[in-house]
Amino acid sequence: MSIQNAYNDWSVSYDTDENLTRDLDQKVLREALANLHFKSILEIGCGTGKNTALLSQTGESVHALDFSEGMIEKAKKKVRVENVKFSMADLTKKWPCEDESYDLIVCSLVLEHIADLSFIFSEAFRVLKKKGRFLINELHPFRQYEGKKARFNRGAEMTEIPAFVHHISDFTNAASGHGLSLVTLTERWHEADQNKPPRLISFLFEK
Repeated sequence: MSIQNAYNDWSVSYDTDENLTRDLDQKVLREALANLHFKSILEIGCGTGKNTALLSQTGESVHALDFSEGMIEKAKKKVRVENVKFSMADLTKKWPCEDESYDLIVCSLVLEHIADLSFIFSEAFRVLKKKGRFLINELHPFRQYEGKKARFNRGAEMTEIPAFVHHISDFTNAASGHGLSLVTLTERWHEADQNKPPRLISFLFEK
């Protein structure tokens, strides 16, 4: 099953399935954005809008992109505020965004499904304003090395979504190669992850 079709299928139950990685991502993002304010935010890979409501409170305007029609429809029903615009978009192609138009880009649990990080960072550089920031939360490479991937169940059948392993240096090299500097790098565990590798890795880059 293609990545797009898998997320269309998963959209039906994504918000209610047990998912410690999704829950940790929401917690990490809330902490990262606490007491901050941005004029314009771009969310790439918004999914069902699990973080979009928070972003709508943090930014004066939010543009949320996703390539899954099922996920976007869920997000539109969940987040009904005037300062959020949703668009269908394939992140591996030029984004439907003006140059230098965003103060912050947020990307959560998306890049494991994209082979070419270089293009993502080149587009991020293009659409960010000077001193704009790019916040990324991803499944930690250590988990990927163990074979962990996004997956969901339909009855007795499990669907595992295709993913690409990206090393920590893949992110930092792609960023620096496109004019973005690393501000912070943090590793995060869910409370259920005692004595296990970190579940998430978070990067904050600046243009």
